[in-house]
Amino acid sequence: MRLAMWSGPRNLSTAMMYAFANRDDFAAVDEPFYAAYLAATGLEHPMRAEILAAQPQDPEDVVAQLTGPIPDGKPHFYQKHMAQHMLPGVPTDWMEDVVNVFLIRHPARVIASYGEKRENPTLDDIGFWQQAELHAKFGGVVIDSHDIRENPEGMLRALCDEIGLEFDPAMVSWPAGGRACDGVWAPHWYGAVWQSTGFAGKEGPLPEVPEHLRGVMTAALSYYERLKTEAISAR
Repeated sequence: MRLAMWSGPRNLSTAMMYAFANRDDFAAVDEPFYAAYLAATGLEHPMRAEILAAQPQDPEDVVAQLTGPIPDGKPHFYQKHMAQHMLPGVPTDWMEDVVNVFLIRHPARVIASYGEKRENPTLDDIGFWQQAELHAKFGGVVIDSHDIRENPEGMLRALCDEIGLEFDPAMVSWPAGGRACDGVWAPHWYGAVWQSTGFAGKEGPLPEVPEHLRGVMTAALSYYERLKTEAISAR
C-alpha cells in the first residue's frame, strides 16, 4: 500500500507520520514536494536553503521516488504531503494509484498555531482549498485531527478499517525524539512532537483569531466544513 496523507500545516500531520512510521511494515517520507514548492514559488520559508539542497526540485523526480521501489524493502509506504505544495503543473496522475487520506483541522486552530512560527499566513499557505480540490478530483478518506486527539486508538482503528489495513497498537505511541523520516526542516517545526510519545490530549476551546486574519479563517472554514461532512468516525 502507498498511503498519501494530505494535510495543511500545523495539523497533527507529523504525529500521524510518526504513528505509521512506528509500524514495522511501513516506510515513511516527509513532505517530498517541499523543495519543488519552494523552488517554484520563491517563498522564503525557514531553512529554505537546506530544504532546497535536501530534496529534488523537479516534481517529476519526486513522483518517480513516490512511485518507485518502497524504501527499506517495506510492504507499505506512508507519504506525508502538504496539499498546498501541489501547485498548478505539478503531476497528479500518480494519485490515481495510491490510497488518499485527507487530514483536516479547524482553521482557527491551524491559523493560531501557524502564526506562532510564521506570521500572517494566507489562504494559499494553509492548504484548505487545495485539500478540497484534490478530494473532489480523486476522492479518499477524510479524518479530523480533533477526533484523533479525542480518541487516538478508536480513530486509527477506523482509518485502518477504511483503507483495508490491519490496525497495529504500535501506532498510538512512539519513542521521544526525532525520526529517520523527518525532513531537514524538523529542528524548526517539530519541537513539540519530538518531546511527545503519543498524540496530544483533547483540544480546548477554539482560539481567538486575530482580526487581520479573520478573512482567511472565514474563507478556509467553508472548505473545512465541506470536507468535515465526509469525515469518518470512531467505530
